[in-house]
Amino acid sequence: MYLYTVTELANRCATTPHAVRYYTRKGLLRPKRNPENGYRLYRMEEVAWLRFVRQAKSLGYTLKEIKEIMHDVDDDTSPCPRVREILMRRIVENRVHLDELIALQTRMEKAVKQWENMPDGIPDGGSVCHLIESVTSELAQEKIVNSIKH
Repeated sequence: MYLYTVTELANRCATTPHAVRYYTRKGLLRPKRNPENGYRLYRMEEVAWLRFVRQAKSLGYTLKEIKEIMHDVDDDTSPCPRVREILMRRIVENRVHLDELIALQTRMEKAVKQWENMPDGIPDGGSVCHLIESVTSELAQEKIVNSIKH
């Protein structure tokens, strides 16, 4: 059975030795130790795990979630229900986040448009930057109007 060093594993999986060491510290890879020199040595199973970790990360799974998936495998339990549940929850969270980002983008574009004809101001003790403060007061008025409508 061939055992890979950190660098060999990194090269085999198109990642960095730093990433291999990091995933090892996080418990996502489980190397053997060479008793003669203390080097970490990785089996072919770790090649598969490292590729899995990278694929899962590309789908948005956190390292904590990946570790939970690994525990399912260690317990001879199918990780698929957990995998589906996490991704479905993440899709909902992302949609909420996207809505928030779209609203932020809209506010930013409105602010830039509103500021086009406004002069620069000097802080006077009661005001820090009238550009931002003008948007803040406009947002407060919008919230009042929206709460009256609903």
